[in-house]
Amino acid sequence: MKKHIFHAVLLLLVGMFITSCEKKDTDFKEFFDNQEIVYPGIVAKVTVLPGKNRVGLAWNPSPDPSISGYIIYWNNGRDSLKVNATTHSPLDTIKAIVPNLNEFTYSFTIFSCDADGNRSIPTMIDNVKVYGENYQSLLLNRPYNASTPYALDENTSAVTLNFDTPDTINIATEIRYTTLSGVQATKEIKPTSSSITLTDYKPSTDILYRSSYIPAKGAIDTFQVSDYDTFPRIFRYVQCDKSLFREVNLPNDVGTYSSETSISKLWDGTTGPQGFPNIFHSDGAYNPHVLTFDLGRSYSQLARIEETGRDCCNNPDKFEVWGIEDITNAATTLRPDNAGWKDEAISKGWTLLKEVTRTDDGKAPMKFDLTDNLPPVRYIRIRVLHTTTGSAYSNMSEITLWNKE
Repeated sequence: MKKHIFHAVLLLLVGMFITSCEKKDTDFKEFFDNQEIVYPGIVAKVTVLPGKNRVGLAWNPSPDPSISGYIIYWNNGRDSLKVNATTHSPLDTIKAIVPNLNEFTYSFTIFSCDADGNRSIPTMIDNVKVYGENYQSLLLNRPYNASTPYALDENTSAVTLNFDTPDTINIATEIRYTTLSGVQATKEIKPTSSSITLTDYKPSTDILYRSSYIPAKGAIDTFQVSDYDTFPRIFRYVQCDKSLFREVNLPNDVGTYSSETSISKLWDGTTGPQGFPNIFHSDGAYNPHVLTFDLGRSYSQLARIEETGRDCCNNPDKFEVWGIEDITNAATTLRPDNAGWKDEAISKGWTLLKEVTRTDDGKAPMKFDLTDNLPPVRYIRIRVLHTTTGSAYSNMSEITLWNKE
């Protein structure tokens, strides 16, 4: 009897449980107007891809096979973009480009949708920056190396341009230049490189450069600086034509030791220190002393001088180089050893091109760059202040000058 009662109670409890479940399910459907709410799977790992007046959004799709597409909303839901679901593998990536945006910071909402119009829980992406002309106007070209902007190979005309380390978002810098044949050419230096060599550059022509940037990693657009900058002017040093050089004898100029050691020995084309009598040898009357010569033509950008001493002695180790374009009324009346000579030379129109001090024995050829931004020069005066032997005699083997072209 007890066994039958137990079975009856058990059947009663099971019946009550089934009835209870059926009632809750019915109540659920009635609460949602007999419609079961379905939420498609949400997207994962949304990535923002910045652009110019547009933005890219990328995400990993949900594995939910019912998803047929996605809707992206922005501007508080006033604007939207539909994207088809091309894959349901979470390992894949779906990308969308939202176009025609103002330069502004936006919030986007992404919904997954199925064929019945059901939407997923929203995925919010805030503080999405869209870039445009304002951002571009703030970009600057990659700086060149101000201390050593370039190195020119005077034998081949190849030039190496040197740049500083760029900003981390720099993509490239475009170089525009003129080749030896007069053709416009373009090259590009990457941010990982600090220099670029133009093997066919035509000296003295302009080099323009403009840099490109991305606003952030993964950007879909590249921004160029609005304008090109001009690289520092690159000149080739062209040796002045020694066949045009002529001696000039101004008042109080130094004499020579003998006729065979005249000033013209300074441009006879010899190389290296020479011995007597194949040198210029002053008369030794006094020191400081000055000698003058004519370059034969005017040079607008005289830039460099090389002086070679004698093979043994009396080599200048301290001297001045002066220049002027026209010697009419330019003669000085004071002797070069007079303390007032320098001021008088300046008053007569002479320009001090370089003050040279040598710390060696004065024999070997040694180049010196002249002062920048000089006026045109045709006539040269060299004022010897001191020699390595302390003698009033001065000996030199060769003088060479270069003009920038």
